[in-house]
Amino acid sequence: MSDKQDKDAKPAKGKGMLVKAVLGVVLVAAGGGGTFALVQSGVVGGGKEHVREDNQPKLVRKGEEDPFAPKAEGKEGEAPADIDGEGGSEFRTSYYNFTEDFTSNLKNSSALVQISIACSTRRDGRVLMWVRKHELAIRSEILVVLADTPEEDAFTPEGKERLQKRLAGAINKVLTQTEGFGGVDAVYFKSFLVQ
Repeated sequence: MSDKQDKDAKPAKGKGMLVKAVLGVVLVAAGGGGTFALVQSGVVGGGKEHVREDNQPKLVRKGEEDPFAPKAEGKEGEAPADIDGEGGSEFRTSYYNFTEDFTSNLKNSSALVQISIACSTRRDGRVLMWVRKHELAIRSEILVVLADTPEEDAFTPEGKERLQKRLAGAINKVLTQTEGFGGVDAVYFKSFLVQ
């Protein structure tokens, strides 16, 4: 009988050790997985990637100060140059005037178009600083758009509206490629001449 008890005791003892070993491995894996999840989520150790500050131009509400606005050169005692009205859009609109006119041929035509334009943004002053900084590349892209404009678009209000949208898209394309963000809302014609 003692032999039988020894034989029965050994398998039970072996099974108990196996269960303890598997349980230990499971607990270690669960602890490691939990720690990994906490590190990745940033709860412990700062996470895999540090959270980057959103550095894109923000919409500026009327009455708010634009930290990137160009410094105004006014004389003492003069009223501030920008006074926002209370109606209309809740956001302030800023404009950039291109100093030189654009002259280009029109698509499949011997006609020439000469335009003078400005653009606007409701975002902070960085957008207009970028327009000024990249004006050369923007001018080139605008000339490409003008050369791809059919003559009919130069004579109809609808065609001119399409051209305005295409020009705004061209400016935003250059700004996105160079600065990572567009921000120009609209383009306006100051003069428009077809010859």
